[in-house]
Amino acid sequence: MSTKTENGDTEAPGPGGPVHARRIRSFVTRAGRITKAQQAALHELWPRYGIEFANGLLDLDAEFRRSAPRTVEIGFGNGAALLELAQCQPGRDYLGIEVHQAGVGHCLLGIEAKALSNVRLSSHDAVDVLAAQIPNSSLDEILIFFPDPWHKKRHHKRRLVQPKFADLLARKLAAGGRLHLATDWEDYAAHMIEVLDACPSLRNLAGKGGFVERPASRPVTRFEARGHRLGHGVWDLAYRNDQSPA
Repeated sequence: MSTKTENGDTEAPGPGGPVHARRIRSFVTRAGRITKAQQAALHELWPRYGIEFANGLLDLDAEFRRSAPRTVEIGFGNGAALLELAQCQPGRDYLGIEVHQAGVGHCLLGIEAKALSNVRLSSHDAVDVLAAQIPNSSLDEILIFFPDPWHKKRHHKRRLVQPKFADLLARKLAAGGRLHLATDWEDYAAHMIEVLDACPSLRNLAGKGGFVERPASRPVTRFEARGHRLGHGVWDLAYRNDQSPA
């Protein structure tokens, strides 16, 4: 039996959640190396800080046990930026989404070590999580830092930032909510600009076709540091949802 998400898409059920028919995934699931500490964190700390994927909208106030501004970071890697932001802004709640288990385990260890009460994690495809679990107009900020660039031309269709995804992001942002992206691949930056500038609900804060200066509040991620070592530039993009809620 199929179900419908808040955005009206039809989904067919599958193991661990809905399966979007013929949708190309923007990530490759890798086993990777996971330490004993990370594995233990997944077992012991996930029940405390993790949010399981399921069809049905989340009650974010219940999940965080308060009402506060909400930020979602998509693809948090090992969680370094997410943890730094959450520690610096205790009055804001953070939901991090990451599919790779080693990174999730590392981030869980960081949450516990820093005694952070304003972080929750999801380990499922971000498109599914946003579509099925995040209420419309509920987020104050969405962060996408250094997503996989899929730099080979034949792989560009796998890039996360696509027109349908831009529309989905806009629906989840509250009126006045902010979308912040960064990449160290110039052609992906140009692709993002083209896609996001075409989304009618999003306004480029640097003006059409423009990039913003790297804000001091954005932590330097390991992917950014790697890009600098390789001589890559870094491009930051910022958008605001100017559409009033329906």
